[in-house]
Amino acid sequence: MYDSQNIFARILRGEIPCRKVYEDEFALAFHDIMPKAPVHILVIPKGAYIDLPDFGQRATSSEIQGFFKAVAKIASDQGLSHQGFRSIANTGVHGGQEVPHFHLHLLGGGPIGPMVHRETV
Repeated sequence: MYDSQNIFARILRGEIPCRKVYEDEFALAFHDIMPKAPVHILVIPKGAYIDLPDFGQRATSSEIQGFFKAVAKIASDQGLSHQGFRSIANTGVHGGQEVPHFHLHLLGGGPIGPMVHRETV
């Protein structure tokens, strides 16, 4: 069940400010407050979706298309497309999802490094 009090829901309602990069009817994008790369932007859909599977199953075709077109535009507008960038959608506890609202991290502005760092146990 979607938690309407999560931080991204509160940002969407204007209760918490953000450093907005882009907004349209499908998506809101803003700078991450704890960036992991020179450019670290979060892109969230306007609808109440918990994670990527939830978004894929319940969002309309227009919402899905609009969201991913926004992601592409943001990457281009931010100058990430030329040299490359990473997009990450963490899902669930094992995937490292911290906020229960579907979102993509766009990371770029320099070399990002290895895909996944696995610690030895």
